[in-house]
Amino acid sequence: MTKIAIVYFSASGHTQQMAHAVAEGARSIAGTQVDLLRIVATDIREGRWKNDEIVQTLNASDAIVFGTPTYMGGISGQFKAFIDGCSGVWYEQRWKNKLGSGFTHSAGLSGDKLATLQGLMTNALQHSMLWIGTGVLVEGNGTGNLNRLASYAGVMAQSDSDQTQLHEGDRRTAFVLGQRVAEAAERWAKK
Repeated sequence: MTKIAIVYFSASGHTQQMAHAVAEGARSIAGTQVDLLRIVATDIREGRWKNDEIVQTLNASDAIVFGTPTYMGGISGQFKAFIDGCSGVWYEQRWKNKLGSGFTHSAGLSGDKLATLQGLMTNALQHSMLWIGTGVLVEGNGTGNLNRLASYAGVMAQSDSDQTQLHEGDRRTAFVLGQRVAEAAERWAKK
């Protein structure tokens, strides 16, 4: 059985919907266990994130998918506190050779989401992880289309500020990423 951990922060609920879609996609692959791990404000004290239970789950996983909204052109402060809080894991290289991937959401069509995905990827690479991109060609830019925002580094989603649900194409793209990560983790675990 492969273990996929999805660790994310969500304020308005859109990034959480993406996390659930990634989890749904990963669970669609037989023999995959998925842990959804939400970063919450109560785990951040004096600017520092700490939650040993989440770290233990991440350490035991075969793949970690990181998710954060894009705020002001980058990773949310809450998620950055999590990244910084895992510096001890980095120092020990506890995530070395795990698979990694990521997703992000913002209200803007661009919103500089690529900078967020690059930040997540850089963090994963510093942990000596192996990054998995979307592997999805663009179907078109309609809201029901797969990879409508043309991202290959990870999933990008966009919702208007008054919109409560993700666009169907963004949800489907997150689902496909979950499948891809689970399939890759299964193959990687066999090596």
